[in-house]
This record gives sequence, structure tokens and C-alpha cells, in this order.
Amino acid sequence: MRVLLVEDDRLLAQEIAQALRHENFAVDIASNGEDGQHLGETENYDAAILDLGLPKVNGATVLRAWRKGGRHLPVLILTARDGWTDKVDGFKAGADDYLTKPVRVEELVMRLRALVRRAAGHAEPRITCGALTFDAQTGVFERDGLPLKLTALEWRVLACLMLRKDVIVERAELNEKAYEGDAEVDSNSLEVIIARLRRKIGRDMIETVRGRGYRITAETP
Repeated sequence: MRVLLVEDDRLLAQEIAQALRHENFAVDIASNGEDGQHLGETENYDAAILDLGLPKVNGATVLRAWRKGGRHLPVLILTARDGWTDKVDGFKAGADDYLTKPVRVEELVMRLRALVRRAAGHAEPRITCGALTFDAQTGVFERDGLPLKLTALEWRVLACLMLRKDVIVERAELNEKAYEGDAEVDSNSLEVIIARLRRKIGRDMIETVRGRGYRITAETP
């Protein structure tokens, strides 16, 4: 899962990004509204965390531009503005959730996961595919009831596949969701990650769809 964080407080942005990366999210940071709006319009994110009081372009204007341009990614507003009218304005602009500062990062992570899960069409947090289970609220993968040990990259790719189980996920999308914007990516890195995942969850669960991408499905008997 890849998240856009638009926050002009550098220390807070680093704190939030560190917490999200600890939970296996890939995080891109924009320190002003202009850069944030551009990234939200041109990159493929699972969700965005958006401050309102931003330099250059305020957060509400950024959000309205995203929605007007057809960008439907889930947006969580994180701001010091705690007035009722501020919250109403935020939701009218197109926000999916609203938190006020200071915030516990644990709550932020849980709300973010819920937004991503619901945006993918899952009302319940536990997603099952054969012997594999993904708790999209806690981020835990289990195989036959036992927790899986995954690297951050493996987790992001597998989460993307599980949130779209039985659907072909394009190679480009998997790469976009696995890596942060400034990462250097080898041409065969996705194949390496898929190979490692197959060894951990079963070779037949991840299907290669030639010329397109990958699909996760229950193992054949």
C-alpha cells in the first residue's frame, strides 16, 4: 500500500511517515499544497493524508481539485482545525475521514487501513483466499492459521493482490503500490518478490497472466 502525506510540519511528517513505514506502508511526502496536488493527480496512491493549513495551496482547495479531476482515492484530513464548521467544510470538499492534531499514530494507522479496505470493496476486515487470510485492519497475514513473516515489499504486493483477489492486477500498478516515488527499481524486482511469495504461500496461489500482471486465487486441489 502506498500513501501520500501532505504535511508542512517537517518533524510531524517524518514521525507519521516513520510510523506508517513501520506498518509496511510506502509513503511519499509533500510539504506544500502545490506539490501535494500534483502528486495526487499524477501518481497512484491507495490513500492520502492531507493537512488543511498548507503553504501555496490550502488543503481544501487541493482536495476539491482532486475530486473535480476524478481522483477517487480515500482522503483523511489531519489538521489542527477542530471546529465543527471546519469539519463540515472538509467533508463537503470530499474528505472520507477527519482527525485533529495532536493525534495518536496508532489511531491514524487504523483509520487509514479501514479507508483503504473499504475503498477496495471489503466491508469485513478479514479477507480469505484458500488457506491464506489477511486481516486488513491489523495488517497480519496468516497461512493455515500461522502468521506469515514478510518483508515490507512482500507485504505491499501481497496486500494489493489480496484486496483485489480473483482480479488481475497489472504489473505497473503492483510496482506503483510497492515502491515510494524516489525508489530505484530493478526491472525484474517484481518477479523476485512474486517468487518469494510463492515459496511462502504456495506456488499455485499467484497466477501469472502473460502480458498483464498477476492474480491471487485459491489453490487448485
